[in-house]
Amino acid sequence: MDPDCGEASRILLQLETLKSTKTEIERQISALEAQLQEINLQHPNATVPNGSCPPVIPSVDSGYGHDLSPQMIYRYSRHLLLPAFGVQGQSKLLKSSVLVVGAGGLGSPALLYLAACGVGRLGIVDHDVVELNNMHRQIIHTEGFIGQPKVRSAATACRSINSTIQVVEYQEPLRTSNALEILSKYDIIVDATDNAPSRYMISDCCVVLGKPLVSGAAVGLEGQLTVFNYNDGPCYRCLFPTPPPATACQRCSDSGVLGVVPGVIGCLQALEAIKIASEIGEALSERMLLFDALSGRIRIVKIRGRSLQCVACGENAPFSKQQFQEFDYEKFTQSPLTPLPLKLKLLQADSRINTKEYKEKLVSGEAHVLIDVRPEHHFKIVSLPNSLNIPLPSLESRLPEISSALKEKEEHQGTDSGSGGRLYVICRRGNDSQRAVQFLHKMGFTSARDIIGGLEGWAHDVDPNVPTY
Repeated sequence: MDPDCGEASRILLQLETLKSTKTEIERQISALEAQLQEINLQHPNATVPNGSCPPVIPSVDSGYGHDLSPQMIYRYSRHLLLPAFGVQGQSKLLKSSVLVVGAGGLGSPALLYLAACGVGRLGIVDHDVVELNNMHRQIIHTEGFIGQPKVRSAATACRSINSTIQVVEYQEPLRTSNALEILSKYDIIVDATDNAPSRYMISDCCVVLGKPLVSGAAVGLEGQLTVFNYNDGPCYRCLFPTPPPATACQRCSDSGVLGVVPGVIGCLQALEAIKIASEIGEALSERMLLFDALSGRIRIVKIRGRSLQCVACGENAPFSKQQFQEFDYEKFTQSPLTPLPLKLKLLQADSRINTKEYKEKLVSGEAHVLIDVRPEHHFKIVSLPNSLNIPLPSLESRLPEISSALKEKEEHQGTDSGSGGRLYVICRRGNDSQRAVQFLHKMGFTSARDIIGGLEGWAHDVDPNVPTY
């Protein structure tokens, strides 16, 4: 055995052991901090060893003409030096409560700044776990928390930044069955989700409860931000009375996102929440901020005001608490609250082949052409050997190229099957490949077969060394 390989294995094992130990220590710290918060809430005049103030909302005059303790004055001194913010703004912030729905790309920076700035009670809702492909944008999480609940990871980070605030964890998906109860406990709601049904549900719930909603979105290289249901401003339904088609809703897992883009929007969401809580400045109600990362431009555009015909907040709004709880947001938006990768079923079984069967074709040396219909920039990430990249939108214009490739294979093998030669089609997850095979069949390539599950299926069932993205 190569001694270098043995040394590398030893180091990897030691790293895994240390990471596991670190994760357990962080979990214990988080639990102890939670216990300390409970003690401090029961004993408001207690102090903690590091000299910081206990996590209680100030309620008595400190003797300086305000209700900030000496520790608070020191911690938030840079806030207090701002004439527009000062003692009054900080006091209101410490008495406020903010709920952040989603601890992902938007929620990460929002939570960190809300905790650091001194929001009195900070709630976190998320049902997901930390994954490696979150790391480039979800900066509240660390590698040591991979595989663990995002809520636990985010709460640990918030308490590490500011042990004097109360952090409440909701490790569950937000549904109509629990939304009213959870949101009713907070003054301001921050929507850091990434799907249509959640956006409608959160907005409607805020209308029913009379809560201001700070709404942000980011995908690719663009982001946007506005404030709903505030100072008689519009709600989400006022702008979007009917949901867009499910195919028009982009998600980071499909379209990608530059990590800093949701970071910028998330920071601005925290800013809007702080402005509302401290009652300073002008919130983005009836206005929307648009961010273009490539040009570095931020534009503020006027948006329509509250609609009197809105089914949620209009003059004859039918939304009561009971009706909200009975409303089917997944049916309304034609998309799930917890989106999973799309799995189409467009073809009959005889027009498809699974990844293991295709592997057997390769091993047997069968003459064929493999078409990869993903976009070119996807193809450059990873591809199977000898595959021909023809993105789905250009398939029709490149049919002659496919015919030539098939003819070349047939001539090499001494066969003659014409346009019905062996042709296999692959994509990322097996959806676009089905669309491609449908089209190829219409064009006369009747023996074209879709590879079920695409490259993700290949990585899962055939070769785990093939990277997924």
